[in-house]
Amino acid sequence: MSKRMNELSAQVDKTKVYSIAEAIELVKKTSTVKFDASVEVHARLGIDPKQSDQQIRSTVVLPHGTGKTKKIAAFVGPNDEQAAKDAGADFVYGEQEIKTIKDTSKVDFEVAIATPEMMPKIAVIARLLGPRGLMPNPKTGTVGPDVKKMITELKGGKIAFKNDATSNVHLIIGKVSFENGKLEENFAAFLDALKKAKPTSKGTYIKSLFLTSSMGPSVKLDINQ
Repeated sequence: MSKRMNELSAQVDKTKVYSIAEAIELVKKTSTVKFDASVEVHARLGIDPKQSDQQIRSTVVLPHGTGKTKKIAAFVGPNDEQAAKDAGADFVYGEQEIKTIKDTSKVDFEVAIATPEMMPKIAVIARLLGPRGLMPNPKTGTVGPDVKKMITELKGGKIAFKNDATSNVHLIIGKVSFENGKLEENFAAFLDALKKAKPTSKGTYIKSLFLTSSMGPSVKLDINQ
């Protein structure tokens, strides 16, 4: 650990669990980088990621967004192209563009939506999109007939989350520059969505929660708030 990180970590009481309000204050205080750092939540869950019925995959609409607008690709048929453009899609892709992506393996977007009719056509690039977390999925609200609704929700702060191979969920809930109240409301929205995603067969679900900034020390949160 660097000298800077050691000094910052010393400001966090490792024996204490903090309220979200206290944690936000501390995360902001210990964020000393020169850029507007992201504020991240890390949840350690009591799930077995190898069991399909314990996989966590859901979405949340953060009321104040994350501070970053993602580039959205819309895979749609000719009849929905104008609706996708009007809704603010950064890229509107049809069959020709899918072929280009397959041939070049290049993608310039960070999230994708698709109409049901396009899903069989996207199958040819599933191996490219899947590992990058870019494959549209009905479970995350990125496959459906209402193109405008899907894009508007994503532009308005809707974000997907899922567990990783070590049973953890990670999510950016804003920037250090956000007002404390906005970060609290974003956190509350995420925690509510995470709790709703609990598998029916689980006992202890949320084992621990941590709040941190980019390149800052982590602060342990009270999971009973």
